[in-house]
Amino acid sequence: MTFRSRLLPMPKDGGFRMDGYYIWCGSVVKAEDGHYHMFASRWPVETGFPDGYRTHSEIVRAIAEKPEGPYTFVEVVLRGRGGGHWDAQMVHNPAIVRHGNQYILYYLGARSPATETRAIGYAYSRSIEGPWVRTSDSLTLMPDSNNPAPWIGPDGRVLLAFRHGPYMRIGMAEAEAFNGAYRVVQEDLVPGKKLEDPFLFSRGGRFEMILEDNGGSVSGYERYGVHLVSDDGLTGWRPHESVIAYDHSLVREDGVITLADRRERPQLLFDEYGGATHLFTGVRVGEETWNAVQPLLVD
Repeated sequence: MTFRSRLLPMPKDGGFRMDGYYIWCGSVVKAEDGHYHMFASRWPVETGFPDGYRTHSEIVRAIAEKPEGPYTFVEVVLRGRGGGHWDAQMVHNPAIVRHGNQYILYYLGARSPATETRAIGYAYSRSIEGPWVRTSDSLTLMPDSNNPAPWIGPDGRVLLAFRHGPYMRIGMAEAEAFNGAYRVVQEDLVPGKKLEDPFLFSRGGRFEMILEDNGGSVSGYERYGVHLVSDDGLTGWRPHESVIAYDHSLVREDGVITLADRRERPQLLFDEYGGATHLFTGVRVGEETWNAVQPLLVD
């Protein structure tokens, strides 16, 4: 069964929205309280889309009783912390991972509004409610690193896919543990392709990624979601035999179909058996944005 064929209609009132804010980058984890917690980016609508995120983005937490939502805002988790830190100006692109008794929240930050200052780091906590301990320095990756996509194996080993540079290349770093030293092992996983927003996962003994095909050079359609696979996660990344993961059509349970102007930042939620159950994407229709949730048939 292909990824695209597993997509089910979206609930009418699912996902996460906030009046007065652009909402993007929804990453969800089931916590020790049995609820579903979404870590998302938000920035005020008066600052504009998308450029307002460069100066005003902050990471918030919202909660729901079921994966589809609707999600309710709980708190601001991280803001730009000033003081000359690597994430002084803003924080964006949250990716939450639960490993053992720790929650690790990867994100990008910037020292100033300039694009070239973007970098990736993380915060960690033993509780979904914090307090969150931030790294004092960003990870040493490539210039202008963003879009962090972590995978943490049973032994704690980390693979971290990310986008970097002006040409939208996907790189890969690895570390022995989330709080260990990260080293870049691949600078361009899919040579010559303009890609962003990776989500990295593993199943059935191989690695997979869902990404945004920014230039349309993999799927033939600009900004569609694409599905790539690799045997070891480091080399040989290639299109899945059914490469298109999703398009821009937002199909609801009540039969309403809306064509999104933008649909990005794919993230998956998995059940206790390792099956992907829900796809989360940031969507824009006109001037409205929200984190949409689309259930999946579990294969």
